[in-house]
Amino acid sequence: MQLKQFKSVIIPLRETLLFHALKWLRQEEDAEDAVQETLLRLWNIREKLDDIANPAAFAMQITKNICFDRLKLHKENTDADDTHLGAHEETPHVEVERKDAVAFVKGIIEHLPELQKAIIRMRDIEGYELQEIADITGTQISAVRVNLSRARKKVRELYLIVNSC
Repeated sequence: MQLKQFKSVIIPLRETLLFHALKWLRQEEDAEDAVQETLLRLWNIREKLDDIANPAAFAMQITKNICFDRLKLHKENTDADDTHLGAHEETPHVEVERKDAVAFVKGIIEHLPELQKAIIRMRDIEGYELQEIADITGTQISAVRVNLSRARKKVRELYLIVNSC
């Protein structure tokens, strides 16, 4: 990929990458650094970018990996932002119950098949669109829908079984 093509294909992705990096890292400066690192990595492999079917999905995956690596280094939890779920509850008891429920659902998700786990995380936790998930996973959008439905159904079933006891 030449400079002109890189500028027309990769550079316009910057705002989208920054939006997602900010969602994951929650710090504007860290998000900017992650996107800058992504663009630098893409520039360093620009000769190979012509062979990639969807450079946007590839750039998003690199950004995601960089963000998650940074979060691991800082030992922060990168899972769902569950603080908004109980923002209006005031008692510690309600807060503990909510955190337990979130932890339980996260545990259920961990035991799903790999593809379902990845899809439910990307859609329900990270906020990806179905087409983006299809591009990243290399599957058809219909397969993404089916796997997402099955994953949600399994989480719901197991959650209801445990909570009905």
